[in-house]
Amino acid sequence: MQEKKQSILYKILRFFVYLFYRRPTIVGEENLPEEPCILVGNHTQMNGPIVGELYLPGHKYIWCAGQLLHWNEAPDYAFTDFWSFHPKWTHWFFRLLSYLVTPLAVCLFNNAHTIPVYHDSRLLTTLKLSLQRLQEGYNILIFPEYNKKYNHVLYDFQDRFIDLAKLYYKKTGKALQFVPLYIAPNLHQSHICEPIRFDPDAPIAEERERIKQYLMDSITAKAESLPEHTVVPYRNIRKRDYPSSRPTAEESA
Repeated sequence: MQEKKQSILYKILRFFVYLFYRRPTIVGEENLPEEPCILVGNHTQMNGPIVGELYLPGHKYIWCAGQLLHWNEAPDYAFTDFWSFHPKWTHWFFRLLSYLVTPLAVCLFNNAHTIPVYHDSRLLTTLKLSLQRLQEGYNILIFPEYNKKYNHVLYDFQDRFIDLAKLYYKKTGKALQFVPLYIAPNLHQSHICEPIRFDPDAPIAEERERIKQYLMDSITAKAESLPEHTVVPYRNIRKRDYPSSRPTAEESA
């Protein structure tokens, strides 16, 4: 494997993250397959990418929003994804902030071990790079939540990333494994759960549903099995609204 070249600025930023972000305990490393796999985790806002880039074992690349790699697209994406839920009278401030953080975001995401994800004609670039990295022996880490709440631990998962296993099987004849990952920042822990293997003989629609459900169920079960803690959600909401890993019946409804 050839290590990605990184800028001096990125190395400085990375050093400060190491300095101030508490290293999590990684539990369940024995569940990582020996062959390349796809790890699928809860995003936990900035925590997922930080843990993935700096602390998860093994060689890996992380799927990230492709807009964050481009100067002209990052501000709109940052505002919409991170701050648009704030009251409208504050939007001018967050619009300004989105432009101020763009240089930092572009530096970080172009130098980190990322694969840009696009939902337009550039999707082919995402798939081509992903297959290339898997064939080179890298794992791929994906955070597939989107803005639809599923339960007290997760937002719902997009499922088309599972199609990557079908393409990989056609390319190599090997069935990929998907590995659930639960990141618990408030416990300073990350848990690697037991994997599920793609079935190339099953219809892809059934595999999407089966694997997606297994991943969400495994992550939820892991969160609930740990000591009660505050869950850092996908959406950047107020901290007082963060859910518990063991919500009351009223909160679960």
